[in-house]
Amino acid sequence: MTRPTTHRDRAKAERRASLVTAAARLFAAHGYAAVTIDQLGTAVGISGPAVYRHFPGKQMVLEELLVGVSTRLHEGGREVCAAGSPPSETLRALVEFHTRFALVETDVIRVQDRDLPSLNPLARDQVRTLQRAYVDDWVATLRALDPTLSDPLARLRVHAVFGLLNSTPHALRGSRADRAVAANELAAAAWAALTAAASPIGDAPRA
Repeated sequence: MTRPTTHRDRAKAERRASLVTAAARLFAAHGYAAVTIDQLGTAVGISGPAVYRHFPGKQMVLEELLVGVSTRLHEGGREVCAAGSPPSETLRALVEFHTRFALVETDVIRVQDRDLPSLNPLARDQVRTLQRAYVDDWVATLRALDPTLSDPLARLRVHAVFGLLNSTPHALRGSRADRAVAANELAAAAWAALTAAASPIGDAPRA
């Protein structure tokens, strides 16, 4: 991606980024369908028609938001895995990376949960491809740590952890929990879910 070099280019890039941030907040609060171009413009101090200088329409704002976050997750996961640390350290780093994301990007998670179907099919496929690649990195790391895990079981655990961490926007809504404490608790729960010894419920000791 080409970096803006002139003051005008930087200002335009900053305005575009501010529109995406505002869109995340508005879409999370009201739903994609209910938000208008005028509301997007007002949120960043410009008119509705001025939004079209940066995006062809509201659909492209949603695309940049959701494809963008999937790209960041995928690239961040790849960076963690490329560090070449032992599997246990890599898995802990992945957990910490996603925990930070879940605590910071709460609006984006809400939009992803509710408004992904509003993306055009090509953008939706792009999001799904990036998400699968991100999952693959987690699965490969988990199986390197525990080679006895089958691929399906490793994927089940990874998806379960994503469900746990991505529920953060709902769990913390209206909560007074300290974010640092929440981060530690979530990371610990995620690690336990990923590395737990297999123990079918039916075999659990009865009280």
